[in-house]
Amino acid sequence: MALVFVQFRCIPGQTYEVANAIWDREVVSELYSTSGDYDLIAKVYIPDGEDVGHYLSSKLFDIAGIVKTLTTMTYRAF
Repeated sequence: MALVFVQFRCIPGQTYEVANAIWDREVVSELYSTSGDYDLIAKVYIPDGEDVGHYLSSKLFDIAGIVKTLTTMTYRAF
């Protein structure tokens, strides 16, 4: 299982709606509001054998109100 962090920039005034839609899909293990360039950050476990890009696109990236995303891959280094 791969772990990625996905940051979301939302249309102004729609962050709560986007956050609720993300959470309702039951894909993320944790979801937080953030300061800075992005409005939300989610911790997502990608099932073994799934393509990360396809999985995220089909599960999350079609939510209305998302302007931009940034996905950070993690690797077990220690």
